[in-house]
Amino acid sequence: MPVDKLIVGLGNPTPKYDNTRHNAGFMAIDEITKEYDVLMKYSKKFQSEIGYKTIEGVDCAFLKPLTFMNCSGTAVESVKNFYKLNIKDIIIIYDDISFMPGIIKIKKKGSAGGHNGIKSIIYETGEEDFARIKIGVGAKPHKDYDLAKWVTSKFKEEENEKLSAAFEKTKMAIKLMILEKIDEAMNRFN
Repeated sequence: MPVDKLIVGLGNPTPKYDNTRHNAGFMAIDEITKEYDVLMKYSKKFQSEIGYKTIEGVDCAFLKPLTFMNCSGTAVESVKNFYKLNIKDIIIIYDDISFMPGIIKIKKKGSAGGHNGIKSIIYETGEEDFARIKIGVGAKPHKDYDLAKWVTSKFKEEENEKLSAAFEKTKMAIKLMILEKIDEAMNRFN
């Protein structure tokens, strides 16, 4: 199947990381693929779970890299090369501690901003001009709190409802973004 758009959710594999802040990207992909009835399958070649669906005439691939967060770029680059995608045809969904749960922020491009998954993608592809949806997961409880411990902590029950709202916004934004309407998505959801 040809691929026009690659939508990637970042996270860490294994049940240990289920419902953790760093897995907001995985959780968003799970919600999107459920919405569109996409069958996700393990791909050894891409070191990922991948699924395919044509949405509004656009052939999309959905990806959950199983390389662990800090090596996400390996999987993204292999899919990009295999399908000969332009970097602008890739959308990355990931967690951001700068925003509270329930908030999403869409950008056309940018730096890694300290996020190791994004650093890996920029390093492996050599480019940073990919669209992204940042999902707010909340700031550390205090500035001295260990960042790794924070992002691998589970969401609190009261945060899950806000997170669901963020996933709804993300689903609507993705639909616009695959149709090349990123400005509209930014205006509606930023």
